[in-house]
Amino acid sequence: DRFGAGEAGFQVAKPFLALPTMPATVGLGDEFEVSFTLMNTSEQAGEVSVQLAPPIFLSAASPIETATLPAKGSVELSLRLKAEKPGEGDIHVVASFAGASDRLVLPIRSVIRYPIEDKAFFGSNTESAAFSLMVPSDVVPDFGGVEFGVANTGFVNLEDGFSGLLDYPYGCTEQTLNRFLPTVMVQNALKRMNLSLSEIATKTTNLNAQELGTPAERAKQWKHDKLPITFTETALAVMVKDGVQDLTNMQLSDGGWGWFSGYGERSYPHTTGVVVRGLLLARRNGVAIVPGIVERGVEWLRRYQAEELLKLQRGEANEPERPFKRQADNLDAFVSSVLAETDEENADMRGRLYRDRTHLSVYALAMLAVALHEQGHVAETAMLRRNVEQYLKHDEENQTAYLDLPNAGYWWFWYGSETEAHAYYLKLLSRLEPKGKTASRLVKYLLNNRKHASYWNSTRDTALCIEAFCDFLAATGEAEPNARIRVLLDGRQTMDVTVSRENLLTFDNTLVVAGTDIGAGRHTVEFVKTGSSPLYANAYLSVFTLEDPIKATGLEVRITRTFHTIDRVDASAHAAGAHGQAVSQKVEK
Repeated sequence: DRFGAGEAGFQVAKPFLALPTMPATVGLGDEFEVSFTLMNTSEQAGEVSVQLAPPIFLSAASPIETATLPAKGSVELSLRLKAEKPGEGDIHVVASFAGASDRLVLPIRSVIRYPIEDKAFFGSNTESAAFSLMVPSDVVPDFGGVEFGVANTGFVNLEDGFSGLLDYPYGCTEQTLNRFLPTVMVQNALKRMNLSLSEIATKTTNLNAQELGTPAERAKQWKHDKLPITFTETALAVMVKDGVQDLTNMQLSDGGWGWFSGYGERSYPHTTGVVVRGLLLARRNGVAIVPGIVERGVEWLRRYQAEELLKLQRGEANEPERPFKRQADNLDAFVSSVLAETDEENADMRGRLYRDRTHLSVYALAMLAVALHEQGHVAETAMLRRNVEQYLKHDEENQTAYLDLPNAGYWWFWYGSETEAHAYYLKLLSRLEPKGKTASRLVKYLLNNRKHASYWNSTRDTALCIEAFCDFLAATGEAEPNARIRVLLDGRQTMDVTVSRENLLTFDNTLVVAGTDIGAGRHTVEFVKTGSSPLYANAYLSVFTLEDPIKATGLEVRITRTFHTIDRVDASAHAAGAHGQAVSQKVEK
Protein backbone atom coordinates (compact mmCIF):
# COMPACT_ATOMS: atom_id res chain seq x y z
CA ASP A 1 0.00 0.00 0.00
CA ARG A 2 3.05 2.29 -0.26
CA PHE A 3 6.18 2.87 -2.32
CA GLY A 4 9.66 2.26 -0.94
CA ALA A 5 13.04 0.64 -1.31
CA GLY A 6 15.04 -1.77 0.77
CA GLU A 7 18.36 -3.49 0.79
CA ALA A 8 19.66 -6.61 2.51
CA GLY A 9 22.89 -8.51 2.35
CA PHE A 10 24.48 -11.67 3.56
CA GLN A 11 27.97 -13.04 3.85
CA VAL A 12 29.14 -16.56 3.23
CA ALA A 13 32.27 -17.52 5.05
CA LYS A 14 34.41 -20.60 4.75
CA PRO A 15 36.71 -21.49 7.56
CA PHE A 16 39.34 -22.55 5.00
CA LEU A 17 40.03 -21.06 1.54
CA ALA A 18 42.71 -21.60 -1.19
CA LEU A 19 43.46 -18.78 -3.64
CA PRO A 20 45.61 -19.87 -6.66
CA THR A 21 48.07 -17.87 -8.74
CA MET A 22 49.35 -19.40 -12.01
CA PRO A 23 49.87 -18.64 -15.70
CA ALA A 24 47.09 -19.52 -18.12
CA THR A 25 49.53 -20.46 -20.90
CA VAL A 26 53.04 -21.86 -20.75
CA GLY A 27 55.59 -22.72 -23.40
CA LEU A 28 56.88 -26.17 -24.14
CA GLY A 29 59.82 -26.83 -21.82
CA ASP A 30 58.86 -24.07 -19.38
CA GLU A 31 59.17 -24.68 -15.64
CA PHE A 32 56.66 -22.71 -13.60
CA GLU A 33 55.03 -22.58 -10.18
CA VAL A 34 51.41 -22.80 -9.13
CA SER A 35 51.18 -20.76 -5.92
CA PHE A 36 48.38 -20.90 -3.34
CA THR A 37 47.49 -18.50 -0.55
CA LEU A 38 45.83 -20.68 2.11
CA MET A 39 43.66 -18.74 4.58
CA ASN A 40 42.28 -19.97 7.92
CA THR A 41 39.42 -18.03 9.57
CA SER A 42 38.97 -20.46 12.46
CA GLU A 43 40.48 -20.41 15.93
CA GLN A 44 42.28 -23.69 15.23
CA ALA A 45 45.84 -24.05 13.91
CA GLY A 46 47.16 -27.19 12.21
CA GLU A 47 48.76 -28.80 9.21
CA VAL A 48 47.51 -27.94 5.73
CA SER A 49 48.25 -29.87 2.50
CA VAL A 50 47.86 -29.12 -1.18
CA GLN A 51 47.74 -31.98 -3.66
CA LEU A 52 47.41 -31.58 -7.41
CA ALA A 53 46.83 -33.88 -10.36
CA PRO A 54 48.31 -32.31 -13.52
CA PRO A 55 47.23 -33.23 -17.08
CA ILE A 56 49.37 -35.68 -19.03
CA PHE A 57 51.42 -32.99 -20.78
CA LEU A 58 52.66 -31.55 -17.45
CA SER A 59 54.94 -33.11 -14.85
CA ALA A 60 55.25 -32.19 -11.17
CA ALA A 61 58.42 -32.30 -9.12
CA SER A 62 56.24 -33.16 -6.10
CA PRO A 63 52.44 -33.47 -6.40
CA ILE A 64 51.85 -32.63 -2.70
CA GLU A 65 53.15 -30.00 -0.32
CA THR A 66 52.38 -29.38 3.38
CA ALA A 67 52.77 -26.49 5.82
CA THR A 68 51.56 -25.28 9.21
CA LEU A 69 48.56 -22.96 9.01
CA PRO A 70 48.15 -20.65 12.03
CA ALA A 71 44.79 -19.77 13.58
CA LYS A 72 43.15 -16.81 11.86
CA GLY A 73 46.15 -16.58 9.56
CA SER A 74 47.45 -17.53 6.15
CA VAL A 75 50.35 -19.35 4.58
CA GLU A 76 51.72 -19.76 1.07
CA LEU A 77 52.57 -22.99 -0.73
CA SER A 78 54.03 -23.44 -4.23
CA LEU A 79 54.31 -26.49 -6.44
CA ARG A 80 56.67 -26.55 -9.40
CA LEU A 81 55.53 -28.00 -12.75
CA LYS A 82 57.12 -28.46 -16.17
CA ALA A 83 55.51 -28.47 -19.63
CA GLU A 84 56.68 -31.70 -21.27
CA LYS A 85 54.44 -31.67 -24.34
CA PRO A 86 52.04 -29.30 -26.08
CA GLY A 87 48.43 -29.68 -24.99
CA GLU A 88 45.41 -28.21 -23.25
CA GLY A 89 43.72 -29.46 -20.06
CA ASP A 90 42.99 -28.88 -16.38
CA ILE A 91 45.00 -29.09 -13.16
CA HIS A 92 42.85 -30.62 -10.39
CA VAL A 93 43.76 -29.37 -6.91
CA VAL A 94 42.63 -30.47 -3.44
CA ALA A 95 43.62 -28.35 -0.43
CA SER A 96 42.87 -29.97 2.98
CA PHE A 97 42.90 -28.58 6.51
CA ALA A 98 41.40 -29.90 9.75
CA GLY A 99 38.63 -31.85 8.07
CA ALA A 100 37.79 -28.99 5.67
CA SER A 101 38.83 -28.85 2.03
CA ASP A 102 38.79 -26.61 -1.01
CA ARG A 103 38.76 -28.13 -4.49
CA LEU A 104 39.90 -26.25 -7.60
CA VAL A 105 39.97 -26.94 -11.37
CA LEU A 106 42.58 -24.75 -13.09
CA PRO A 107 42.62 -24.67 -16.93
CA ILE A 108 46.04 -24.42 -18.61
CA ARG A 109 47.58 -24.61 -22.08
CA SER A 110 51.04 -25.70 -23.14
CA VAL A 111 52.09 -24.32 -26.53
CA ILE A 112 55.15 -24.54 -28.77
CA ARG A 113 56.68 -21.10 -28.82
CA TYR A 114 59.75 -22.13 -30.77
CA PRO A 115 59.92 -21.51 -34.52
CA ILE A 116 59.86 -23.88 -37.44
CA GLU A 117 63.41 -24.05 -38.73
CA ASP A 118 63.94 -24.68 -42.45
CA LYS A 119 67.29 -25.43 -44.02
CA ALA A 120 67.79 -25.63 -47.77
CA PHE A 121 70.51 -27.37 -49.76
CA PHE A 122 71.04 -27.13 -53.51
CA GLY A 123 73.12 -28.71 -56.24
CA SER A 124 72.99 -27.92 -59.94
CA ASN A 125 74.53 -28.88 -63.25
CA THR A 126 76.85 -31.47 -61.72
CA GLU A 127 77.44 -35.17 -62.10
CA SER A 128 76.47 -35.71 -58.48
CA ALA A 129 75.86 -33.79 -55.29
CA ALA A 130 76.40 -34.60 -51.63
CA PHE A 131 75.89 -32.70 -48.41
CA SER A 132 75.05 -33.33 -44.77
CA LEU A 133 71.93 -32.52 -42.80
CA MET A 134 72.21 -31.81 -39.09
CA VAL A 135 69.04 -32.61 -37.18
CA PRO A 136 69.12 -31.03 -33.68
CA SER A 137 68.65 -33.36 -30.75
CA ASP A 138 65.97 -31.18 -29.22
CA VAL A 139 63.12 -31.15 -31.75
CA VAL A 140 59.48 -32.15 -31.85
CA PRO A 141 59.84 -35.69 -33.26
CA ASP A 142 56.51 -36.03 -35.04
CA PHE A 143 56.77 -32.82 -37.03
CA GLY A 144 58.53 -31.96 -40.30
CA GLY A 145 61.02 -34.02 -42.26
CA VAL A 146 63.08 -33.78 -45.42
CA GLU A 147 61.75 -33.12 -48.92
CA PHE A 148 63.91 -33.93 -51.95
CA GLY A 149 63.43 -32.65 -55.50
CA VAL A 150 65.34 -33.59 -58.66
CA ALA A 151 65.31 -32.62 -62.33
CA ASN A 152 67.74 -33.01 -65.22
CA THR A 153 66.86 -30.18 -67.57
CA GLY A 154 66.67 -26.41 -67.52
CA PHE A 155 63.32 -26.73 -69.28
CA VAL A 156 61.56 -25.65 -66.10
CA ASN A 157 57.95 -24.77 -66.77
CA LEU A 158 58.57 -22.56 -69.81
CA GLU A 159 54.89 -22.80 -70.65
CA ASP A 160 54.19 -20.90 -67.43
CA GLY A 161 55.97 -17.96 -69.02
CA PHE A 162 54.58 -17.98 -72.55
CA SER A 163 51.04 -18.92 -71.48
CA GLY A 164 50.74 -15.47 -69.93
CA LEU A 165 51.57 -13.91 -73.31
CA LEU A 166 48.83 -15.68 -75.24
CA ASP A 167 45.76 -13.80 -74.11
CA TYR A 168 47.22 -10.46 -73.05
CA PRO A 169 45.04 -7.47 -74.08
CA TYR A 170 47.26 -6.67 -77.05
CA GLY A 171 47.08 -3.66 -79.29
CA CYS A 172 50.47 -2.06 -79.85
CA THR A 173 53.18 -3.28 -82.21
CA GLU A 174 55.57 -4.69 -79.64
CA GLN A 175 52.91 -6.67 -77.76
CA THR A 176 51.57 -8.13 -81.01
CA LEU A 177 55.01 -9.57 -81.74
CA ASN A 178 55.46 -10.88 -78.19
CA ARG A 179 52.22 -12.81 -78.37
CA PHE A 180 53.27 -15.48 -80.83
CA LEU A 181 57.08 -15.39 -81.12
CA PRO A 182 57.98 -16.99 -77.74
CA THR A 183 55.42 -19.74 -78.29
CA VAL A 184 56.96 -20.53 -81.69
CA MET A 185 60.39 -20.80 -80.09
CA VAL A 186 59.13 -23.07 -77.30
CA GLN A 187 57.35 -25.22 -79.88
CA ASN A 188 60.62 -25.70 -81.78
CA ALA A 189 62.43 -26.51 -78.54
CA LEU A 190 59.77 -29.10 -77.77
CA LYS A 191 60.17 -30.63 -81.22
CA ARG A 192 63.86 -31.19 -80.48
CA MET A 193 62.73 -32.99 -77.32
CA ASN A 194 60.14 -35.03 -79.23
CA LEU A 195 57.34 -33.30 -77.31
CA SER A 196 54.34 -31.22 -78.33
CA LEU A 197 52.47 -28.23 -76.97
CA SER A 198 49.43 -30.37 -76.19
CA GLU A 199 51.53 -32.68 -74.00
CA ILE A 200 52.74 -29.95 -71.67
CA ALA A 201 49.15 -28.90 -71.00
CA THR A 202 48.67 -32.19 -69.13
CA LYS A 203 52.08 -32.45 -67.48
CA THR A 204 52.20 -33.60 -63.86
CA THR A 205 55.86 -32.95 -63.03
CA ASN A 206 57.18 -29.64 -61.70
CA LEU A 207 60.64 -29.49 -63.28
CA ASN A 208 61.75 -26.66 -61.02
CA ALA A 209 63.45 -28.83 -58.41
CA GLN A 210 63.76 -25.88 -56.04
CA GLU A 211 60.02 -25.44 -55.52
CA LEU A 212 58.26 -27.21 -52.68
CA GLY A 213 54.77 -28.67 -52.73
CA THR A 214 52.80 -30.81 -55.13
CA PRO A 215 53.11 -29.91 -58.85
CA ALA A 216 49.35 -29.43 -59.21
CA GLU A 217 49.17 -26.91 -56.37
CA ARG A 218 52.26 -25.06 -57.58
CA ALA A 219 50.84 -24.87 -61.11
CA LYS A 220 47.63 -23.25 -59.83
CA GLN A 221 49.66 -20.40 -58.38
CA TRP A 222 50.93 -19.48 -61.84
CA LYS A 223 47.65 -19.35 -63.73
CA HIS A 224 45.54 -16.28 -64.26
CA ASP A 225 41.87 -16.88 -63.49
CA LYS A 226 40.64 -15.49 -66.80
CA LEU A 227 43.28 -16.95 -69.08
CA PRO A 228 41.86 -19.58 -71.47
CA ILE A 229 45.01 -21.31 -72.77
CA THR A 230 44.87 -23.77 -75.65
CA PHE A 231 48.10 -25.68 -76.15
CA THR A 232 47.58 -27.03 -79.66
CA GLU A 233 49.61 -26.75 -82.83
CA THR A 234 46.47 -25.74 -84.76
CA ALA A 235 45.68 -22.86 -82.43
CA LEU A 236 49.30 -21.73 -82.58
CA ALA A 237 49.30 -21.75 -86.38
CA VAL A 238 46.27 -19.44 -86.41
CA MET A 239 47.85 -17.19 -83.79
CA VAL A 240 51.09 -16.90 -85.76
CA LYS A 241 49.29 -16.16 -89.01
CA ASP A 242 47.18 -13.44 -87.40
CA GLY A 243 50.22 -11.96 -85.62
CA VAL A 244 52.33 -11.76 -88.77
CA GLN A 245 49.43 -10.19 -90.66
CA ASP A 246 48.89 -7.61 -87.90
CA LEU A 247 52.58 -6.66 -87.90
CA THR A 248 52.53 -6.37 -91.69
CA ASN A 249 49.57 -4.02 -91.47
CA MET A 250 51.30 -2.01 -88.73
CA GLN A 251 54.38 -1.27 -90.84
CA LEU A 252 54.49 2.42 -91.59
CA SER A 253 54.91 4.01 -94.99
CA ASP A 254 58.63 4.67 -94.46
CA GLY A 255 59.32 1.00 -93.68
CA GLY A 256 59.67 1.34 -89.91
CA TRP A 257 57.35 0.65 -87.02
CA GLY A 258 55.94 2.83 -84.26
CA TRP A 259 53.51 2.21 -81.46
CA PHE A 260 50.55 2.42 -83.83
CA SER A 261 50.03 3.03 -87.54
CA GLY A 262 47.72 5.56 -89.17
CA TYR A 263 47.22 9.28 -88.77
CA GLY A 264 50.21 10.94 -87.06
CA GLU A 265 52.26 7.77 -87.39
CA ARG A 266 55.94 7.90 -86.54
CA SER A 267 58.66 5.27 -86.75
CA TYR A 268 60.90 4.72 -83.74
CA PRO A 269 64.33 3.08 -83.92
CA HIS A 270 63.81 0.89 -80.86
CA THR A 271 60.34 -0.32 -81.89
CA THR A 272 61.54 -0.93 -85.44
CA GLY A 273 64.57 -2.82 -84.15
CA VAL A 274 62.43 -5.00 -81.85
CA VAL A 275 60.05 -5.92 -84.68
CA VAL A 276 62.76 -6.52 -87.28
CA ARG A 277 64.73 -8.69 -84.90
CA GLY A 278 61.58 -10.58 -83.92
CA LEU A 279 60.57 -11.24 -87.52
CA LEU A 280 64.10 -12.41 -88.36
CA LEU A 281 63.91 -14.79 -85.40
CA ALA A 282 60.46 -15.98 -86.44
CA ARG A 283 61.66 -16.64 -89.98
CA ARG A 284 64.58 -18.70 -88.65
CA ASN A 285 62.05 -20.72 -86.66
CA GLY A 286 60.02 -21.57 -89.75
CA VAL A 287 57.40 -18.80 -89.75
CA ALA A 288 56.41 -17.52 -93.20
CA ILE A 289 56.92 -13.74 -93.49
CA VAL A 290 55.45 -11.60 -96.27
CA PRO A 291 58.26 -10.89 -98.78
CA GLY A 292 59.75 -7.40 -98.52
CA ILE A 293 58.47 -6.63 -95.02
CA VAL A 294 61.69 -7.44 -93.19
CA GLU A 295 63.82 -5.91 -95.93
CA ARG A 296 62.03 -2.56 -95.69
CA GLY A 297 62.51 -2.57 -91.92
CA VAL A 298 66.22 -3.35 -92.29
CA GLU A 299 66.59 -0.50 -94.78
CA TRP A 300 64.96 1.89 -92.27
CA LEU A 301 67.44 0.82 -89.57
CA ARG A 302 70.32 1.20 -92.04
CA ARG A 303 69.29 4.79 -92.77
CA TYR A 304 68.94 5.54 -89.08
CA GLN A 305 72.40 4.16 -88.35
CA ALA A 306 73.92 6.28 -91.13
CA GLU A 307 72.33 9.42 -89.67
CA GLU A 308 73.65 8.61 -86.18
CA LEU A 309 77.10 7.89 -87.54
CA LEU A 310 77.12 11.28 -89.25
CA LYS A 311 76.29 12.90 -85.89
CA LEU A 312 79.22 11.09 -84.30
CA GLN A 313 81.57 12.22 -87.05
CA ARG A 314 80.42 15.83 -86.62
CA GLY A 315 80.94 15.53 -82.87
CA GLU A 316 84.66 15.02 -83.36
CA ALA A 317 85.13 18.64 -84.48
CA ASN A 318 86.05 21.36 -81.99
CA GLU A 319 83.02 23.39 -83.07
CA PRO A 320 80.68 20.74 -84.45
CA GLU A 321 77.84 21.39 -86.81
CA ARG A 322 74.44 20.54 -85.41
CA PRO A 323 73.00 17.98 -84.95
CA PHE A 324 75.91 16.06 -83.45
CA LYS A 325 76.80 13.78 -80.53
CA ARG A 326 80.10 13.02 -78.85
CA GLN A 327 79.72 9.30 -78.15
CA ALA A 328 77.84 6.25 -79.29
CA ASP A 329 74.88 5.37 -77.09
CA ASN A 330 72.72 2.41 -76.08
CA LEU A 331 70.34 2.82 -79.00
CA ASP A 332 73.28 2.70 -81.43
CA ALA A 333 74.34 -0.58 -79.83
CA PHE A 334 70.82 -1.99 -80.17
CA VAL A 335 70.46 -1.02 -83.85
CA SER A 336 73.93 -2.39 -84.67
CA SER A 337 73.05 -5.66 -82.94
CA VAL A 338 69.86 -6.04 -84.96
CA LEU A 339 71.62 -5.27 -88.24
CA ALA A 340 74.32 -7.80 -87.31
CA GLU A 341 71.64 -10.50 -87.45
CA THR A 342 71.27 -9.73 -91.16
CA ASP A 343 75.03 -10.29 -91.63
CA GLU A 344 75.48 -6.57 -92.08
CA GLU A 345 78.43 -4.94 -90.37
CA ASN A 346 79.37 -1.28 -90.19
CA ALA A 347 83.01 -1.23 -89.10
CA ASP A 348 82.95 2.50 -88.32
CA MET A 349 79.98 2.21 -85.94
CA ARG A 350 81.38 -0.98 -84.42
CA GLY A 351 84.65 0.77 -83.64
CA ARG A 352 82.94 3.75 -82.03
CA LEU A 353 80.70 1.51 -79.91
CA TYR A 354 83.71 -0.45 -78.70
CA ARG A 355 85.56 2.80 -77.99
CA ASP A 356 82.63 4.22 -75.99
CA ARG A 357 81.73 0.97 -74.22
CA THR A 358 82.30 2.50 -70.77
CA HIS A 359 79.33 4.78 -71.45
CA LEU A 360 76.99 1.91 -72.36
CA SER A 361 74.61 0.14 -70.00
CA VAL A 362 75.29 -3.46 -69.02
CA TYR A 363 72.26 -4.43 -71.10
CA ALA A 364 73.77 -2.83 -74.21
CA LEU A 365 77.20 -4.34 -73.49
CA ALA A 366 75.77 -7.86 -73.36
CA MET A 367 73.74 -7.27 -76.51
CA LEU A 368 76.75 -5.87 -78.36
CA ALA A 369 78.91 -8.80 -77.18
CA VAL A 370 76.44 -11.28 -78.69
CA ALA A 371 76.56 -9.41 -82.02
CA LEU A 372 80.36 -9.20 -82.10
CA HIS A 373 80.64 -12.88 -81.25
CA GLU A 374 78.40 -13.76 -84.19
CA GLN A 375 80.61 -11.60 -86.43
CA GLY A 376 83.76 -13.39 -85.24
CA HIS A 377 85.41 -10.58 -83.26
CA VAL A 378 86.91 -12.74 -80.50
CA ALA A 379 89.06 -10.19 -78.67
CA GLU A 380 86.34 -7.52 -78.56
CA THR A 381 83.78 -10.09 -77.38
CA ALA A 382 86.09 -11.20 -74.56
CA MET A 383 86.61 -7.60 -73.43
CA LEU A 384 82.88 -6.85 -73.46
CA ARG A 385 82.27 -10.00 -71.42
CA ARG A 386 84.81 -8.78 -68.88
CA ASN A 387 83.02 -5.42 -68.77
CA VAL A 388 79.72 -7.19 -68.05
CA GLU A 389 81.08 -9.65 -65.51
CA GLN A 390 82.58 -7.00 -63.28
CA TYR A 391 79.02 -6.83 -61.91
CA LEU A 392 78.63 -10.62 -61.62
CA LYS A 393 77.88 -12.08 -58.19
CA HIS A 394 77.41 -15.69 -57.08
CA ASP A 395 75.09 -16.73 -54.28
CA GLU A 396 76.72 -19.96 -53.13
CA GLU A 397 73.96 -20.89 -50.69
CA ASN A 398 71.22 -20.53 -53.27
CA GLN A 399 73.52 -21.55 -56.15
CA THR A 400 72.41 -18.67 -58.35
CA ALA A 401 74.33 -16.02 -60.27
CA TYR A 402 73.20 -12.49 -61.06
CA LEU A 403 74.40 -9.09 -62.19
CA ASP A 404 74.39 -6.37 -59.55
CA LEU A 405 73.48 -3.70 -62.06
CA PRO A 406 74.43 -0.02 -61.62
CA ASN A 407 71.24 1.23 -63.28
CA ALA A 408 69.58 3.09 -60.42
CA GLY A 409 69.61 6.31 -62.44
CA TYR A 410 67.98 4.93 -65.60
CA TRP A 411 65.99 1.85 -64.58
CA TRP A 412 62.84 3.13 -66.30
CA PHE A 413 64.47 3.20 -69.77
CA TRP A 414 64.47 0.09 -71.96
CA TYR A 415 68.21 -0.35 -71.44
CA GLY A 416 67.70 -0.20 -67.66
CA SER A 417 65.66 -3.42 -67.55
CA GLU A 418 67.39 -5.82 -65.16
CA THR A 419 65.46 -8.81 -66.48
CA GLU A 420 66.36 -8.16 -70.12
CA ALA A 421 69.99 -7.48 -69.21
CA HIS A 422 70.18 -10.87 -67.50
CA ALA A 423 68.46 -12.52 -70.48
CA TYR A 424 71.04 -11.09 -72.91
CA TYR A 425 73.86 -12.12 -70.61
CA LEU A 426 72.42 -15.66 -70.66
CA LYS A 427 72.31 -15.53 -74.48
CA LEU A 428 75.99 -14.53 -74.43
CA LEU A 429 76.93 -17.38 -72.07
CA SER A 430 74.92 -19.83 -74.17
CA ARG A 431 77.33 -19.00 -77.02
CA LEU A 432 80.56 -18.78 -75.07
CA GLU A 433 80.29 -21.13 -72.09
CA PRO A 434 76.88 -22.84 -71.99
CA LYS A 435 77.92 -25.70 -69.69
CA GLY A 436 79.75 -23.52 -67.21
CA LYS A 437 78.66 -22.90 -63.65
CA THR A 438 77.45 -19.35 -64.26
CA ALA A 439 74.99 -20.13 -67.07
CA SER A 440 72.95 -22.69 -65.14
CA ARG A 441 72.96 -20.50 -62.06
CA LEU A 442 71.77 -17.54 -64.11
CA VAL A 443 68.87 -19.62 -65.42
CA LYS A 444 67.97 -20.47 -61.85
CA TYR A 445 68.11 -16.83 -60.81
CA LEU A 446 65.80 -15.72 -63.62
CA LEU A 447 63.30 -18.46 -62.82
CA ASN A 448 63.29 -17.68 -59.12
CA ASN A 449 62.67 -13.99 -59.77
CA ARG A 450 59.67 -14.17 -62.06
CA LYS A 451 56.82 -15.32 -59.84
CA HIS A 452 54.42 -12.44 -59.40
CA ALA A 453 51.31 -11.17 -61.10
CA SER A 454 52.92 -10.53 -64.49
CA TYR A 455 55.39 -13.43 -64.61
CA TRP A 456 58.31 -11.08 -65.23
CA ASN A 457 57.75 -7.35 -65.65
CA SER A 458 56.44 -6.97 -69.21
CA THR A 459 55.58 -8.89 -72.32
CA ARG A 460 58.94 -7.91 -73.83
CA ASP A 461 61.19 -9.14 -71.02
CA THR A 462 59.10 -12.32 -70.68
CA ALA A 463 59.53 -13.00 -74.40
CA LEU A 464 63.27 -12.30 -74.21
CA CYS A 465 63.75 -14.61 -71.21
CA ILE A 466 61.99 -17.46 -73.01
CA GLU A 467 64.19 -16.85 -76.05
CA ALA A 468 67.31 -16.97 -73.86
CA PHE A 469 66.14 -20.20 -72.20
CA CYS A 470 65.64 -21.80 -75.61
CA ASP A 471 69.19 -20.77 -76.59
CA PHE A 472 70.46 -22.31 -73.36
CA LEU A 473 68.60 -25.58 -73.98
CA ALA A 474 69.94 -25.87 -77.51
CA ALA A 475 73.52 -25.09 -76.45
CA THR A 476 73.67 -27.45 -73.45
CA GLY A 477 71.96 -30.47 -74.96
CA GLU A 478 69.35 -30.46 -72.20
CA ALA A 479 66.74 -30.73 -74.91
CA GLU A 480 67.52 -34.46 -74.94
CA PRO A 481 66.86 -35.69 -71.36
CA ASN A 482 68.64 -38.92 -70.54
CA ALA A 483 69.57 -39.69 -66.94
CA ARG A 484 69.10 -41.97 -63.97
CA ILE A 485 68.97 -40.16 -60.62
CA ARG A 486 69.24 -41.86 -57.24
CA VAL A 487 68.88 -40.28 -53.81
CA LEU A 488 70.70 -41.92 -50.89
CA LEU A 489 70.06 -41.00 -47.26
CA ASP A 490 72.81 -42.29 -44.98
CA GLY A 491 73.79 -44.73 -47.71
CA ARG A 492 70.26 -46.11 -47.99
CA GLN A 493 68.58 -45.61 -51.36
CA THR A 494 65.34 -43.71 -50.92
CA MET A 495 64.62 -42.64 -54.51
CA ASP A 496 65.48 -44.03 -57.96
CA VAL A 497 64.10 -42.44 -61.13
CA THR A 498 65.02 -42.67 -64.79
CA VAL A 499 64.20 -39.63 -66.93
CA SER A 500 63.76 -39.75 -70.70
CA ARG A 501 61.79 -37.96 -73.38
CA GLU A 502 58.88 -40.30 -72.76
CA ASN A 503 58.38 -39.49 -69.06
CA LEU A 504 59.97 -36.02 -68.74
CA LEU A 505 56.64 -34.35 -67.97
CA THR A 506 55.14 -37.13 -65.85
CA PHE A 507 57.86 -38.73 -63.70
CA ASP A 508 57.67 -38.36 -59.91
CA ASN A 509 60.58 -36.08 -59.02
CA THR A 510 59.86 -35.45 -55.32
CA LEU A 511 60.33 -37.50 -52.18
CA VAL A 512 59.29 -36.68 -48.61
CA VAL A 513 60.87 -38.45 -45.63
CA ALA A 514 58.85 -37.88 -42.45
CA GLY A 515 60.49 -36.51 -39.33
CA THR A 516 59.71 -39.72 -37.42
CA ASP A 517 62.00 -41.59 -39.83
CA ILE A 518 64.97 -39.29 -39.24
CA GLY A 519 66.79 -39.36 -35.96
CA ALA A 520 68.83 -36.63 -34.35
CA GLY A 521 72.38 -36.09 -35.50
CA ARG A 522 74.21 -35.68 -38.77
CA HIS A 523 72.85 -37.36 -41.90
CA THR A 524 74.49 -37.68 -45.30
CA VAL A 525 72.49 -37.05 -48.47
CA GLU A 526 73.82 -38.10 -51.88
CA PHE A 527 72.36 -37.40 -55.31
CA VAL A 528 73.92 -39.83 -57.79
CA LYS A 529 73.38 -39.23 -61.50
CA THR A 530 74.32 -41.36 -64.50
CA GLY A 531 73.64 -40.36 -68.09
CA SER A 532 74.32 -37.38 -70.32
CA SER A 533 71.87 -34.89 -68.82
CA PRO A 534 72.86 -32.56 -65.96
CA LEU A 535 71.49 -32.76 -62.44
CA TYR A 536 69.40 -30.19 -60.59
CA ALA A 537 68.71 -31.23 -57.02
CA ASN A 538 67.59 -29.79 -53.71
CA ALA A 539 66.72 -30.88 -50.19
CA TYR A 540 64.69 -29.02 -47.57
CA LEU A 541 64.96 -29.94 -43.90
CA SER A 542 62.07 -28.68 -41.78
CA VAL A 543 62.03 -29.18 -37.99
CA PHE A 544 60.25 -27.73 -34.97
CA THR A 545 63.35 -26.86 -33.01
CA LEU A 546 63.46 -26.64 -29.25
CA GLU A 547 67.10 -25.54 -29.17
CA ASP A 548 68.07 -22.87 -26.69
CA PRO A 549 69.62 -20.75 -28.02
CA ILE A 550 68.42 -21.25 -31.59
CA LYS A 551 71.29 -21.42 -34.05
CA ALA A 552 71.35 -18.83 -36.83
CA THR A 553 70.18 -20.09 -40.22
CA GLY A 554 68.55 -18.67 -43.34
CA LEU A 555 68.53 -18.40 -47.10
CA GLU A 556 68.28 -15.15 -49.11
CA VAL A 557 66.17 -13.43 -46.44
CA ARG A 558 67.73 -13.23 -43.00
CA ILE A 559 66.15 -11.78 -39.88
CA THR A 560 67.94 -10.98 -36.65
CA ARG A 561 65.69 -11.87 -33.73
CA THR A 562 66.12 -11.05 -30.03
CA PHE A 563 64.57 -13.35 -27.43
CA HIS A 564 64.08 -12.50 -23.75
CA THR A 565 63.83 -15.13 -21.02
CA ILE A 566 61.98 -14.72 -17.75
CA ASP A 567 64.18 -15.52 -14.76
CA ARG A 568 62.76 -16.35 -11.35
CA VAL A 569 62.72 -13.50 -8.83
CA ASP A 570 61.24 -14.15 -5.39
CA ALA A 571 58.63 -11.48 -4.76
CA SER A 572 55.27 -11.00 -3.10
CA ALA A 573 52.22 -8.88 -3.64
CA HIS A 574 49.18 -7.95 -1.56
CA ALA A 575 45.91 -9.81 -2.17
CA ALA A 576 42.49 -9.58 -0.59
CA GLY A 577 41.82 -12.03 2.21
CA ALA A 578 38.49 -13.70 3.08
CA HIS A 579 37.42 -10.69 5.13
CA GLY A 580 38.85 -8.12 2.79
CA GLN A 581 42.06 -7.83 4.71
CA ALA A 582 45.39 -7.40 2.92
CA VAL A 583 47.44 -10.58 2.83
CA SER A 584 50.89 -11.17 1.39
CA GLN A 585 50.93 -13.53 -1.61
CA LYS A 586 53.97 -14.97 -3.37
CA VAL A 587 54.18 -14.19 -7.08
CA GLU A 588 56.58 -14.95 -9.93
CA LYS A 589 58.15 -12.08 -11.80
